[in-house]
Order: sequence, then C-alpha cells, then structure tokens
Amino acid sequence: MIFCYLLACIHVAFPLQGQTRPQVITVDAAAPTTPFPHFWEEMFGSGRAILSLRSSYRDDLRAVKKITNFQYLRFHGILLDEVGVYSEDKQGKPQYNFTYVDQIYDGLLQNGVRPFVEISFMPKDLAARLDYQGFWYRPIVSPPKDYERWDDLITRFTQHLIDRYGSAEVSKWYFEVWNEPNLNFWSGRPAQETYFELYSHTAKSIKSVDPHLRVGGPATAQAAWIAPFIAYTVKNHVPVDFISSHIYGMDKASVVFGPGVHVPPNEIVYRGTKKMHDEIARSARPDLPLIVSEFSAGRVNTGERDTVFMGPWLANVIRQSDGLATIMSFWPFSDVFEEQGVPDAPFSTHSIREGRGLIAPDGIPKPSYVAFQLLHHLGDERIETASNDAILTKSKHGDLIIALWNLPDQSDTGATRKIRLEFSHISPHSKALVYRLDKTHGDTLGAYHAMGDPVYPTPAEVKRLWQVAAVRPSEKITIENNVLTVRVPPEGLAIVEIRAPR
Repeated sequence: MIFCYLLACIHVAFPLQGQTRPQVITVDAAAPTTPFPHFWEEMFGSGRAILSLRSSYRDDLRAVKKITNFQYLRFHGILLDEVGVYSEDKQGKPQYNFTYVDQIYDGLLQNGVRPFVEISFMPKDLAARLDYQGFWYRPIVSPPKDYERWDDLITRFTQHLIDRYGSAEVSKWYFEVWNEPNLNFWSGRPAQETYFELYSHTAKSIKSVDPHLRVGGPATAQAAWIAPFIAYTVKNHVPVDFISSHIYGMDKASVVFGPGVHVPPNEIVYRGTKKMHDEIARSARPDLPLIVSEFSAGRVNTGERDTVFMGPWLANVIRQSDGLATIMSFWPFSDVFEEQGVPDAPFSTHSIREGRGLIAPDGIPKPSYVAFQLLHHLGDERIETASNDAILTKSKHGDLIIALWNLPDQSDTGATRKIRLEFSHISPHSKALVYRLDKTHGDTLGAYHAMGDPVYPTPAEVKRLWQVAAVRPSEKITIENNVLTVRVPPEGLAIVEIRAPR
C-alpha cells in the first residue's frame, strides 16, 4: 500500500473540551509539493553487536525491515572483547580476529541492511585503565593505552572490511567514532579534549585505508559539542563527512538548551534537532549532513514507549523535523537488548528492566511497531499545511495519504478530536481507507493487560497479540461532496488513504 502527502491550505479551529466543532483542513490535491524523504525510518539502533548473531534478533530485524525498508543499523560494541577483535599474547604482541565481525556484518547484509559502524568500546588489552561503564555487559570506556596500537587496530579493521566486502560497498556505510563521550561512555579527561584526540586518530586511520569512506562524530548525547567539534576538525584539518548526535524526549531542556530555557516535552526532539541543524549551518562546514543517530520518546521507567502514545508522538516529530536531518535513527528496533540485564517481561510497565524497542520478547509487536508501519505509507511528496496535527503526502501513483493525530499536552486530559477534511481536485466518488493506532486499534499493551500481564505468554497468547497488531483498514468510506470527517481519540493516530477509482 502506498500513501501520499497533501495539504494545501488549512483552516485550523481547535474546539475546546466538550465542544464538537471540528477542525477543518482544506486539502487541495493539485497543490504544489516538495520532496519528503523518509528520514525517520532510514536507520534504527539496536542492542550491542554480539546480539545480532541471535536468531531472535535477526527475526525482529526482518520484521522491522519488512514494514519500513530501513537501510542502516547501528549498535554499540563492535570492539568489545566478546567479539574478539583485539587481544595481546603473553609477550604483549597484538592479535587480531575478525571471525565474529564477519558473521555480524554478513548477517546484516544478507537481510538487506548496511552497517552504520559505531567504533566502540575499548578492548581490555588496549585500555589505559579498566574503566567500566554501568551497563550489564560492562563495556570499557577508557582511552587507549597506546595510540599507535589503536591506529593499527582501526587500520586493520577497516582494511579487513574493504578486503571482504569491497570498497564500492563499504563506501556506502558510515563510520561513527564512539558513543556519547560527553556522558559516562568515555573516561578520558578532559572529556571533550581527549575525545577529539580519539576522533582525530580514528578518522585519519579510516581515511588512510580508503579516502572515500564516510566518517563522523561527535556521537554525543543531548545535542552537545556540535560547534566545537566542527571548529576542531577545521582548525586541525581532521576529516569529517557528517555530524552525529543524540536527542531524546526525556532529555532536560536546561541541559540541551541552557539554564532557564523551557521546552515542552513533546518538542524536545524537534528543538534539539533544530539546534544541531542551525549550529552546522552557522559553522565553517555548513555542507555537513546531520545524522541523529539516536532518538526516542519517553521518560525513563514510565513505560511510555510501549503505549499508543508513540503513534501521535512519532508523527509529530516527523512533521516538525522534516528538512533538518538526513537521517534520524530510532533507538532501538528490538527488545533483544541487555543494557540493564536480561528482559524479564514483555512490556516495560511490568519489568524492572525497561524494554524500549518496537518488538517485545517472543516477537510481540508493540504499538510503536504499528506506528512505524502506518507512517511508512506516507508518500514521498509533501504539501504544506498550517495544521500542527496533520501531514499530507502524495504517492508516486497520485494517491493522497494523510496522517492525523491527537497528542494531548501534559495539562490536557484529552478529548476526541473531530477533523473535517474538505477536498478539491479529487476524482468523484474517491474511496478513503482509514488505518488506526489507538487504544482500540493495535494496542498490544492493552491486550496484554487484558490477559493478566503474563510474564511468559503462551504461544496462543503471543498469536493473539500478533492479531491485535495486524494492520487493516478500520473504515472504508466513499467520499461524498468532497468532504470526509475523521474522529481521532486522545493519543490516537489515523492514516487516511484517498484512492481515485481505478
């Protein structure tokens, strides 16, 4: 199914609670369009590298690939000791082993996904200190004890990838140096200065193998260090091909934007992305693309990411962030994920270890999975609109696909939103298909609660949850007099596909 984007002029009238007066959106199917690349589903994050060898991980990868056709996957820990890349013998001589690296990257490529290579973390035998980060799998986050040996590791690693996959293939990948060095994932001090040193060595080593390979950073949390990082690379003639950083709905506005700055929680991701975009534009390298290599919603340990809230939240982020980043990578795609330990229940609200992916253990699709599946069908051309609750697109076949949502703010208890779509330049008797995510459509968490929250769902219960997540039209409507009214409940997302008679 293909969705299309549209919206020309919109008269927005938000009814007060208790009122039924609809919001009116005037939709001109002949209005000018602009390109609308699907930047929100080009890449996903995941649990650490070694997990990709599991069959459950690859099953989930194929499931998400099927509904989004994503192209890149990013994960931590390709240099962790469990992958076995680097060690030293009794005489202190470096030893290299790329067996698991090959199996990891082969598995991605065989499923139509390319690596977004995050260079992390420090092998034990190469670490200056045994500084462990707090994750369950205990990554070492120290600088190297010897930069000559680090340079040799990166050179050999990169050369092996070229030898195995070819320059033409690997030049389509991305290489990102480290992960969130402004937090506890990097123990060099001062943090910024020592990370820049790590970046310089790593980027130059990668480029020494093949100058066509794409390398970037600073891979920071909370949209940090963008301006000083670019200034450093320019001043010191250090190669950089893209800027990357992370932003989450749970990040504090005072940390991201400065003391005293207030930003509504539902705008943190957009405003953080815009901040990074604008800093690049003002820099000496305004040509650098921005990759938000981690983003998501939610306050930690609230379970918000497992609810239908993710539908309108994601749609709103897409609306706001269009044109700001080349790629925005949702993190993570699956709950085959062990940062806090082995998952102990399918959904976050009944787990001491928060799962944040689109798919729960046993391959159970969450509402966020359904949200990505619905929004994938938006078209690749967009028509501008004044509405803050709609995205209008047009498909290559000329169909119109409209996303409508109802995202109450924190002070709003929420009421069903009535939206009146008034069309022009559509074929008489066009058909509308409406697809939904809300508390009565696609809400696998609600269905899980209705089952009694089983810690270990039976195969029959898992099958039932899959049935709840199945995407099908909730309504099939013939449009009369060029008007269609759609009701969207609180925290609901509706996708309206307008098909001309065929």
